[in-house]
Amino acid sequence: MTFAFGRFASPVGELTMVASENGLAALLWENDDPTRVRLGRGKEAPCHPLLLETAAQLRDYFSGRLIRFDLPLHFHGTDFQKIVWAALLRIPFGETRSYGEIAREIGRPSASRAVGAANGRNPLSIIAPCHRVLGSSGALTGFAGGLQIKLHLLDHEQAVLRQERGWRTQEDSNLWPLPSEGNALSS
Repeated sequence: MTFAFGRFASPVGELTMVASENGLAALLWENDDPTRVRLGRGKEAPCHPLLLETAAQLRDYFSGRLIRFDLPLHFHGTDFQKIVWAALLRIPFGETRSYGEIAREIGRPSASRAVGAANGRNPLSIIAPCHRVLGSSGALTGFAGGLQIKLHLLDHEQAVLRQERGWRTQEDSNLWPLPSEGNALSS
């Protein structure tokens, strides 16, 4: 199988987008470990329609206008990995899950370590949002893009939700909407 690839300059570094004839196969980090996601040969094709659409959706995601990607995906991995990656796609924007929660969701409650390993091999970072997975204590854990980028993505999503809901800060998010016209808090 031949892959087409293109590059996208994002706020978290240059990303490499990889498409197959069946869908988006990978979104790789600038300094990604070449053994983390193994794909066949590819050719640079910056005008590939799926890569152009992926870039447009990434722009919208990073500008806060998109909270769910709508792209054809072509995952390459084991059956177990594909089940885990499908579970990642169900984590809502701005929310997080633990490895154990995902293991329970997929019907393998004792497989949290295997879920972590599959999460680490996710070829479609950001789009299949592995950055939304935390350790059981809520701690940031391994991430192919690095923990600073993981934190940046989580903070970005929280900021988008706060703005969308009219919250001033994280502390306000559970308490007070911003005053607006017609709101009882306006004076």
